[in-house]
Amino acid sequence: MIHFVGAGPGAPDLITVRGMNLLRSAGMVVYTGSLVNPELLSCVPLGCELRDSASMTLDEVIGALQDGFVRGLNVVRLHTGDPSLYGAVREQMDRLEELGIPFEVVPGVSSLSAAAAALKAEYTLPGVSQTLIVARMEGRTAVPEREKVRDLASHGASMVFFLSAGMLGELCRQLVEGGYEPDTPAALVYKASWPEQRILRATLADLPARAEEAAIPGKTGLVLIGKFLADDYETSRLYDASFGHEFREARNEDSGQ
Repeated sequence: MIHFVGAGPGAPDLITVRGMNLLRSAGMVVYTGSLVNPELLSCVPLGCELRDSASMTLDEVIGALQDGFVRGLNVVRLHTGDPSLYGAVREQMDRLEELGIPFEVVPGVSSLSAAAAALKAEYTLPGVSQTLIVARMEGRTAVPEREKVRDLASHGASMVFFLSAGMLGELCRQLVEGGYEPDTPAALVYKASWPEQRILRATLADLPARAEEAAIPGKTGLVLIGKFLADDYETSRLYDASFGHEFREARNEDSGQ
């Protein structure tokens, strides 16, 4: 069958064990050469066919997958991060179904997780935000009318923007228009988990100028917005001594009971 594998955010050791095992037994790997860390390809067997899909059309990608399947090869379609997020994977799976070619999806570590790890941040802080919005700016590909940046900003939730760092000025402007205060904490994480990873922290108002000054490329950067990047939050009830649950009785802190 065809194995759609999430390659993870970039660091070779952040691919899943299942994904790595599939690469080690692959007869063909069709990978996104413009984004996948080439170090991941060093573990494929001798003689494994490598096909870079960066310049391919959908028809050409499907043709390559079909060719490998017909010849009985163990085919891995290697996507960056997790295939479920901006992976353009549904259209490939639908085409394979039409052709009667079996496939599976192996999830990967998303760059949104790697970016939070790099910042040592938690998206869902008690008393701050219990919602994470994952979105992108409208560019050459439109977004649904109800998912415009201004509308999403009105929730005041933690936000992560993919495919938007190259439009940072416009993004921050629309976020402020949507309801975020200009001094809302923000960050730009470039190539999270890669050796060349770069982190820039600023306020929403200052982030575009700071990014331009630092000459951080916008192509593979994630933009993180929200008060979860600040220091004020409530501690979790889960570990509060006075909060009982199935595995622990509530304790009276004054008596120690």
